[in-house]
Amino acid sequence: MDAAHAWVTQELPADPMDICAVAQALVVSPVDAQALGLPAHRIEERSVRPVRGLIAVLAQLYPERLHRPRPPAARVVGTSRHVAVLACTLLRARGFPARVRAGFVVRGGHLTGEDLWITEYWFGPEQRWIRTHPHVAVDGAGGIDSGPGSFLSAGEAWQRYRGGLLTQKPPEDGGTGSSWGPVEISCATVRDLAALCQVEMLPDDVWGRMAQVHEGRMPAAYDNLIDVTASACARGNTADLARLFSTGDLAVPPHMLS
Repeated sequence: MDAAHAWVTQELPADPMDICAVAQALVVSPVDAQALGLPAHRIEERSVRPVRGLIAVLAQLYPERLHRPRPPAARVVGTSRHVAVLACTLLRARGFPARVRAGFVVRGGHLTGEDLWITEYWFGPEQRWIRTHPHVAVDGAGGIDSGPGSFLSAGEAWQRYRGGLLTQKPPEDGGTGSSWGPVEISCATVRDLAALCQVEMLPDDVWGRMAQVHEGRMPAAYDNLIDVTASACARGNTADLARLFSTGDLAVPPHMLS
């Protein structure tokens, strides 16, 4: 975060869930943004990668501290990824260790194929990470779903796929459903690694071998690399993650970080 905008994070709530609720009320979905009649150039806010850029947009739209209620038109246009990185930043500003995870929605024990980004914060008394799922809502409502089993990180989904344990939720309309599958889970696992290494990427960013994965041209050895990546993400050891993330097939290119 730029020092010039640090003031907007002052006076945040003390409770982590309340902080996540603040982040939730800072984002409006592209669909709702269009319904509000926001100009077309505002929709491009969904492509802002660094959180300092998101906070700069918010400060320009409504020059008040972030915890104060703001009209929907003064929220940044984005997705669950925007909410997650903002929540992570605000939690850290309040002194809570926090990190972002990339993965998928789970309903009724089935993976739905809906990609989802969430925030985890460290709960000291229990020595574990707590997962929070703030929802993007035009009125800031909708609550924060932190229920167990409603989210799988991409690495967790990959491990289930490789173990033959992955089940997909049948389409409610009787259709064939979306085209997601192992390709999407593989690529999301790399994005989850980047998130754990504090590199702020977008859900549709492609780098390394991802394009070849989508084209079906990857050797089995790459699946083995994703196995290693999923295991490292599960362990969460910072040094191991950094070493893995520095490899050529997984590292984010410098031109995507500008």
